Amino acid sequence: MTEKPHNKPECLNFSSGPCTKRPGWSVDILKNASLGRSHRSPEGKLKLSIAIDLTREQLEIPDDYKIGIVPASDTGAIEMAMWNLLGSRPVEVLSWEVFGKDWKKDVEEQLKIPGSTYHDVEFGIIPDLYKINFDNDIIFTWNGTTSGAKVPNADWIPNNRKGLTLCDATSAVFAQELDWSKLDATTFSWQKVLGGEAAHGILILSPRAIELLENYSPSWPIPKIFRLTKNKKLIEGVFRGETLNTPSMLCVEDYIDALEWVKSVGGYQGTIKRADHNFSIIKKWVDQSNWVDFLCESEENLSNTSVCLKFSNNLSELNEVDQRAFAKAIGKLLNDEKVAYDIVNHRSAPPGLRIWAGATVESDDIAKLLPWLDWAFNKINKSGAENA
Repeated sequence: MTEKPHNKPECLNFSSGPCTKRPGWSVDILKNASLGRSHRSPEGKLKLSIAIDLTREQLEIPDDYKIGIVPASDTGAIEMAMWNLLGSRPVEVLSWEVFGKDWKKDVEEQLKIPGSTYHDVEFGIIPDLYKINFDNDIIFTWNGTTSGAKVPNADWIPNNRKGLTLCDATSAVFAQELDWSKLDATTFSWQKVLGGEAAHGILILSPRAIELLENYSPSWPIPKIFRLTKNKKLIEGVFRGETLNTPSMLCVEDYIDALEWVKSVGGYQGTIKRADHNFSIIKKWVDQSNWVDFLCESEENLSNTSVCLKFSNNLSELNEVDQRAFAKAIGKLLNDEKVAYDIVNHRSAPPGLRIWAGATVESDDIAKLLPWLDWAFNKINKSGAENA
């Protein structure tokens, strides 16, 4: 029986969204928020403009790309991109985890775009990236939050493509290197790698995407909350902080603080290093483990943020219901011991554990968590054997 560890993580938050706040965060940083003021007031628009400008600066987004703050988190941002940009040609849909499979469902069942191709694979692998027809539009998740599998880079996307690339990058931004020249509509939520508050999304559009918006009208009606054009002209205000609906100025203040923290650790290269270091600690532990393995099957596709784990050894022989119950038992035990919160994998993903290892997580907390996972596994496994 593994001895019960003594040292506990200082921060117990390992959720994959909303993710833990940045180190040193305090509610005091919100004291300058424009509360009780209209987001359309000069002060409100200034705060939103600062958030957009810092986003461009810290992600090194080209000047001719547009950045907008939109409603409904990353889901709202990617849906907005899909409903405005898709339909002029067939779509290549790449799906290998929960949210990519949702975008597949939208294209197939809601937008019903004829001639589309669905590159749908099981959790733990990604589709063959070199079988994509770039005469068509492309939609994909850069990092599979619920599968722990990511694309290794953007080398598979040609510069001379005819179609647009729509990328859900919500758990990749600020943790993995994005090539903006290969991405035409990119979305994320600041609740992921930056540990911001939920309900707001970011939409980043390339000049190619803007050109299509102003020259193509989808055949379907677009709700007001999703509209990016008026009289076939881009609604520029969306990309200057004049949001389509009312944002939380408290959340905007928190986002600005997160971006200032990114700057303090060396920009996005600094946050990538932090996530990579956290992941390296987990990988070393997994490589030595006899009861857990990565859900992702290829080392070059392993996510450094949403680290998804599956059971190995004799546990892999259990049916899905029993494996899911085992994972929940580990999660409950560590929750009750005040060691870790929210480490059970997504309810629609294969059973297992999921550890958020993004930049806001301290490496010492990752290192302290892992012995507790071994202890919890042995305790529950022994209890199950005795009750069999």
